[in-house]
Amino acid sequence: MRVLVVEDEERLARTIARGLELEGFVVQLAHTGTDGLWWAAEDTFDVIVLDIMLPGLSGYEVLRRLRQRDVATPVLMLTAKDGDYEQADALDLGADDYLTKPFSFVVLIARLRALLRRRAPQQPAILTAGELTLDPARRLVRHAGADLTLTPREFGLLEFLLRHKGIALTKAEILRNVWDAHYAGPENVVEVYIGYLRKKIDAPFGRSSIETLRGVGYRLIDPGTGDG
Repeated sequence: MRVLVVEDEERLARTIARGLELEGFVVQLAHTGTDGLWWAAEDTFDVIVLDIMLPGLSGYEVLRRLRQRDVATPVLMLTAKDGDYEQADALDLGADDYLTKPFSFVVLIARLRALLRRRAPQQPAILTAGELTLDPARRLVRHAGADLTLTPREFGLLEFLLRHKGIALTKAEILRNVWDAHYAGPENVVEVYIGYLRKKIDAPFGRSSIETLRGVGYRLIDPGTGDG
C-alpha cells in the first residue's frame, strides 16, 4: 500500500512515516503544499494524508486542485485546527476523512484502512491462497488455522502478492509497492525476501505457492491449481 504524507512538521512527518512503514505501508513524504501537489498528481498512491496548514499551498488548495484534475485518490485531512467549519470545508472540497491533531496513531491507521476498504470494496477482508490466509486489519497470517510469524517486510510482500494473486509481478513493481519509496539498492533483495517467505509459508507445509517467472518476476497462485 502506497501512502503520500504531506506534512510540514518534519519530526511529526517522520514519526508518521515510521509508524506507517511498520504497518506495511510504503511512504512518500512531502513537506510543502507545492511538493505534495506534484507527488499526488504525478505518481500513484492508495491514500493521501494531507495537512491543512502547509507552506506554498494550503492543504485546501492542494485538495481543490487535485479534484479539479480528477485525481480521485482518497484523502485524509490532518490539521491542528478543531471546528465544524474546518471539517466542512475539507469535506466540501472532496476530502474523504478528517483527523485533528493531536491524534491516536491507532485511530490514524484504522481510518486509513477504512478508506482503502471503501475505495476497493471488491477486495475481500481476508486474503487467501489455498489454506493460507492473511488478515490485513488484524495483521495475522495463518496456514490451516496455525499462526505464522512474519516480519513487517515479509507481511507487506505477502499481502501485495495475495492482492495480485495469479498476476505476474516484476521485481520493480514489488520494490515500488513494498519497499521504501526511495529504495535505490539492488533488485535481488526481492529474491532474498521471496526466499524468506517460501521458508515460512510453503516449505513447512509441502506446498509451492510462489512461482518464479524467469525474465519476468514472481506470481502467487493457489497451490495445486496452477493458476490464481
